[in-house]
Amino acid sequence: TCTGLDDADIALDTWKKMLDVNLTGMLLVDRAGAELMKRHGHGGSIINTASMSGHIVNIPQPQVAYNASKAGVIMLTKSLAVEWADKNVRVNSISPGYIMTDLIRGHELIPRWTELSPSARMGNPEELQGVALYLASDASSFTTGSDFVVDGAYTCV
Repeated sequence: TCTGLDDADIALDTWKKMLDVNLTGMLLVDRAGAELMKRHGHGGSIINTASMSGHIVNIPQPQVAYNASKAGVIMLTKSLAVEWADKNVRVNSISPGYIMTDLIRGHELIPRWTELSPSARMGNPEELQGVALYLASDASSFTTGSDFVVDGAYTCV
């Protein structure tokens, strides 16, 4: 989740790139998926990837553009859920916390993030599977516009 930014005075092109990748990219993929679902007439489930960073301001690293883009994904999810509900297209999001992926493995802030977490550890990618399976299945047929935070209680404190 680190952007390498020093503070909120980021270059405008850096800001735009983060929003283009995380928010505009999500919209384009969602629209393409929903169009296929609507064309086939059976609806379906879209699962967006947001982040706990859409709910909190992470410390100690500065990441204003990332946080804003992920908060945007959560509102995009809610808005599309309302707009596409009559087409039987469900839209939900998952907001992972610090998950031990190759992207952050060995990062210098892992001990700090672990210290700040009530569960005192990083999450594993496999721990996102349960909520993804629920959202993709018919078990969630009345669930739309929701964001599921999977963060070991990080955002609770």
